[in-house]
Amino acid sequence: MSGSYTQELEVAQKAVRIAAQVCQAVQQAITTESLAKKDKSPVTVADFASQAVICRELQAAFPDDPVIGEEDSAELKTAEAAPFLENVQKELSQIGIDGSPEDICGWIDRGGSHTYASRFWTLDPIDGTKGFLRGEQYAVSLALIVDGKIDVALLGCPNLYSEPNNQGTKGVLLYAVRGQGAWQVPLSGGEPQQIHCSSAETFSDARLCESVESGHSAHGLSARVADALGIKNDPVRLDSQAKYAVVARGDADIYLRLPTRPGYREKIWDHAGGVLVVEEAGGKVTDVTGKPLEFTYGHQLEENLGVIVTNGKLHEAVVSKVVEARQAEEAQQQ
Repeated sequence: MSGSYTQELEVAQKAVRIAAQVCQAVQQAITTESLAKKDKSPVTVADFASQAVICRELQAAFPDDPVIGEEDSAELKTAEAAPFLENVQKELSQIGIDGSPEDICGWIDRGGSHTYASRFWTLDPIDGTKGFLRGEQYAVSLALIVDGKIDVALLGCPNLYSEPNNQGTKGVLLYAVRGQGAWQVPLSGGEPQQIHCSSAETFSDARLCESVESGHSAHGLSARVADALGIKNDPVRLDSQAKYAVVARGDADIYLRLPTRPGYREKIWDHAGGVLVVEEAGGKVTDVTGKPLEFTYGHQLEENLGVIVTNGKLHEAVVSKVVEARQAEEAQQQ
């Protein structure tokens, strides 16, 4: 078993909760008019504010830990972006974090590392930007990687209910420490509950989830895999690493993120938070060839193709059908 990581978990939980609070405030202010104009400024403000909050907390507690994050402040430092930076400053001030523009950019740039280290954090301040803009699912994802292994992982899901079918408390924090199980607690606070993947061993009732956006995962290939496995239920499509959350809780059994174009490599911040939560809940995560995900190549999963997430019991059969389907597709294209 890894070390207890008590301080790391405590600091990370606080950081993700505060970031989620900022994101919720920004999302609630989105208007139908801004959506009609395809105005992405709300998610831009929330992205930067979320990263600033989390990196600020990590810097205070663990000043020597690098952070591989999705954002950097270069865009905010341009004259055109001055209104964005002002809005980020305003949102932080409303939750009691006062900082100069220089302070805020400095916090954001704490997440600017791109190279592997023996110990580092990886952060996606808002995973699922289109879901965020639609008022649907998004996640704040944070993970600590030590010697290439994810040892602490958190997913803050402000729009995910604590129970299936939008029942229970809205807004949950899922977290895991290697060797200590996976847990869920309301973002607003409360008693943690241990979570487990489903025990399904057949595909007749299996539930598959995938990205809403077809650009993120090959929906056609997913459908062929589902048909080959004998899955009858329609796929559940939701944004962000909330898909990892629903597999970890047993609300779904399989999550497919299949490559959409040759040469594409997944970013580590899009997966690290969810991977350990699923594994500690009893599930399994590999790439589409069945190879474990390798977090030793900086900001990308350089040695992996796509991602397959399951409850564990169904994993080998899913990988086998994905491999067959991809080979058949490649043969047709030749």
